[in-house]
Amino acid sequence: MTPFAIAGVQMHVHALHPNVDGMIQRLDILMARFPWTQMVLFSELAPFGPLDKFSQLPENETLDRFCAAARKHRVWLIPGSMFMTAPDGQIFNTSVVINPEGEIIRRYAKMFPFRPYEAGIAAGTEFCVFDVPDVGRFGLSICYDIWFPETTRMLTSMGAEVLLNPVLTGTTDRDAELSIARATAAQFQCYVFAVNGLGAGGVGKSIVVDPASTILHQSAGQEDMFPIEVDLSMVRRQRETGMKGLGQVLKSFRDRSTDFSVYDRTSGTDAYLHTLGPLAIPHQGTRAGLHVDVPADTIAGAGTGTVAPGFAGGTVVGSPGEATSPAPIGTVAPGFPGGTIVGKGPGK
Repeated sequence: MTPFAIAGVQMHVHALHPNVDGMIQRLDILMARFPWTQMVLFSELAPFGPLDKFSQLPENETLDRFCAAARKHRVWLIPGSMFMTAPDGQIFNTSVVINPEGEIIRRYAKMFPFRPYEAGIAAGTEFCVFDVPDVGRFGLSICYDIWFPETTRMLTSMGAEVLLNPVLTGTTDRDAELSIARATAAQFQCYVFAVNGLGAGGVGKSIVVDPASTILHQSAGQEDMFPIEVDLSMVRRQRETGMKGLGQVLKSFRDRSTDFSVYDRTSGTDAYLHTLGPLAIPHQGTRAGLHVDVPADTIAGAGTGTVAPGFAGGTVVGSPGEATSPAPIGTVAPGFPGGTIVGKGPGK
């Protein structure tokens, strides 16, 4: 076995004043209750909350305090993340990795800010892995990064056996993220620690998943400290023999017979993506993506039997006429008074 104890801290986060004192207090309590803990992970933006107006300099007193706390307890510490302003003025959502000697050994800037909602936050470009001596290799991503499997693909291809994913999700898609965490663990044969916050820091539901996609712990909607001992030999065994003796997905990817041209931006393979609208926050009453806002002159003169625009498999029965508002199956077809749509609903 290669055991290692990692604790997540799901705590209430305030948006308008610092949470640093509360984080250090909870770390003290955690280590008093569970002194065998070796690594501690807080949620995304836990120290100063979700507002970038509280962005810090890359070197600041708060980091010094976290380093001192890690050194005091002899633990690896990932204190969530915080907005940091680079010398050129760009703001990054940045996490640090602090070793038990109180030294910052890695910095990681979130690659996929939650755009368009996190407008003005710059994207990082460097992946983050680090080794815990005599234990194994860890990878770090932040929240929305996990929605893009390419990020975890890179980390695991670099040898990461545990994915640390501080989260700030206070929206209705948290349940989808729980599914993504389980799928990520299975696809990349790794442990996943996804730690969310509360209040301005999220809706909770932190989760720990093993390489067989088994949930080892899932928090509810209250404060929670959850130390979990993982066994990295399980990761190594499963990557060699497959999950439950079945899929050896990392080796299958390694031995693939094809590369994916979608990742070559000059290939044209992703032409469809460029037909999508801009990355923007939807407005009230938006009809984006419905494919029914067709100008009248686009369909003028079309006759009976014409495929109804925006309705995959739907055919007009009746006579053409002046364009009207779009209508569902069984009602007047858009632009065809007296024509009824038969077939399937709105297509992709």
